[in-house]
Amino acid sequence: MKTNIKHKEQPATYNLQLATAKEREQLKIVIVGHVDHGKSTLVGRIFHDTDSLPDGKFEQVTAACKKRGMPFEWSFLMDSLQAERDQGITIDTSQIWFKTPRRDYVIIDAPGHKEFLKNMISGAANSEAALLVIDAKEGVKEQSKRHGYLLHLLGISQVAVAVNKMDLIGYSETKFKKIEKEYRAYLKGIGVKPIFVIPISGREGDLITKPSENMKWYKGPSVVEALDHFTTTPPLFALPLRFPVQDVYKFDERRLIAGRIESGNLSVGDELVFSPTGKIARVSSIENWPGKAKSGTVSAGMSVAITLDEQIFVERGHIASHAKNAPFLTNLFRGKLFWLGRDALQKGKKYLMKINTTEYMVEVKEIEKVVNTDNLKISAGNKVERNSVAEVVFRVKGLMPVDSFTDNPKTGRFVLVENYHISGGGIIDVEGFTNLRSEVKVKSTNIHPVEAKVTPLQRNLANGHKGGVLWFTGLSGSGKTTLASELQQRLFTKGHQVYVLDGDNIRRGLNNDLGFTPKDRSENIRRVSEVAALFADSGTIVITAFISPYKSDRDHARAAAPNAFHSVYIKADLKTCEKRDPKGLYKKARKGEIKDFTGISAPFEEPENADLVLDTGKKSINECVEMLVDYVEQNLVKPVLKSKRSEYIGADI
Repeated sequence: MKTNIKHKEQPATYNLQLATAKEREQLKIVIVGHVDHGKSTLVGRIFHDTDSLPDGKFEQVTAACKKRGMPFEWSFLMDSLQAERDQGITIDTSQIWFKTPRRDYVIIDAPGHKEFLKNMISGAANSEAALLVIDAKEGVKEQSKRHGYLLHLLGISQVAVAVNKMDLIGYSETKFKKIEKEYRAYLKGIGVKPIFVIPISGREGDLITKPSENMKWYKGPSVVEALDHFTTTPPLFALPLRFPVQDVYKFDERRLIAGRIESGNLSVGDELVFSPTGKIARVSSIENWPGKAKSGTVSAGMSVAITLDEQIFVERGHIASHAKNAPFLTNLFRGKLFWLGRDALQKGKKYLMKINTTEYMVEVKEIEKVVNTDNLKISAGNKVERNSVAEVVFRVKGLMPVDSFTDNPKTGRFVLVENYHISGGGIIDVEGFTNLRSEVKVKSTNIHPVEAKVTPLQRNLANGHKGGVLWFTGLSGSGKTTLASELQQRLFTKGHQVYVLDGDNIRRGLNNDLGFTPKDRSENIRRVSEVAALFADSGTIVITAFISPYKSDRDHARAAAPNAFHSVYIKADLKTCEKRDPKGLYKKARKGEIKDFTGISAPFEEPENADLVLDTGKKSINECVEMLVDYVEQNLVKPVLKSKRSEYIGADI
């Protein structure tokens, strides 16, 4: 087989104007594909044909091949490990620079063998674009589809496809068109549109940097020309500041907070918010190594140490940002992941998640869907098998600062560890979840507390009971509103001050400006929490009847009235609630007519430590009301009746 290895001139179609060194941009590209489809050969050819090889490299490989008694192998220009030469496969990712008249490239050759998918993922995760290689003789393989889906999973939308080894099928246009049609249809199904699909021969040099005499029927660009059509992503310094803390050191009299700036810019005098604690301080100085001048501003990619104007608590894993565009704060988020563990990822199981400079123990709250990368069939289930991709909802105790990958690719990636081995990885998606960082700040000024003339003790004694919030939570159809109404009537007949807050009376007035998006629903609960706290402070027993599916929202409600809050879980399984379905909402949700419906397409987090649990699937309405009345008597009435008059000395009643 003839091998064309001489190419020093650029074709007419390859005459983009050479940019100055100052203006030149850089782009990272990953090359992926099934094992033996010719990725390393293609890469070696690209480096040779663009005159990007180090001096003597070509001659070195030529001599090595001659010594082994084998034909010249282009892939040896890339494969740097002895094990790879012996086995004839790429094991690890290799990164080498090459350049075109337009820009500089870092090209990442990722392994295609199924056993080395971890390396392929790590290589692709650091790329801005991808070149996917398919063997023209073998056609579209399972790994080709899996690699395509992984690129989509990792957020790489710029993809070109090179159909390699066209020389082995006689440069057939018909066969090429068949492969192109099949693979374009697959990529379209996952939301990826390849910019170009190019017929090439890496070994023979067809359409690497110039047109091919063997494929005059092809009118598109060569591989290198196609790469030059890719656009670079916005520079990291243009994104919001993200400064994950690597460590905190005591040096002289200073506390140095060290780490690498992943995105954005940082200057002396900037006010920083540290997540998840919310602590705020200003940057006093940006330190440098002894002998180097101090800098007033630093940018993405730089490893620095800073000092603050206040000695606030900061530790490894905290993320410093500006107050504007701070990280998303949540205990619940979605991960789009590829699972590589020997054992299946399972719903309810806990895993160690490594993200930025810290680790979290996360629980698999829900496996929303598992995708068959071969036929794109979506299935549900309680586990994700090895080499499968899935969308999973994770829950973490406490609050975790995160970014969606689409907002910040540097801080929106994670890996999962099981038994000390990296078993999965993916990107974060927070769409549909509630940002628990308080977005409603106190904007009013000149506010001064007014001394109360009527004390809570006086109200309790006058009413004969303490004020309190009975927070009913449960699925739609569990019986919250029915029980709230019955309890209100029973307590009122006893002479108690009682009122019910539910969606009807709240959304008619106070919250009539809110819709039903996750963000609006969270704000709805926040406002209800504050109103309920005021009712309780006035001495009223207030009953709230809201689904309030998230633990974080209920925690906020408790925080609004910490000494008067009582969690009541109105429990009923989904089957029972659907059977009741008084408003026909479940039927609409099952048909897809209601988006993010709790219990069907949105999660419900069961209260773990409710003060009272009422299973309406097993107990009658009367039984549940009796239990509620008894609870109120024990916790809100008797404490006042048993109180000694001496406890109310000075109370003017």
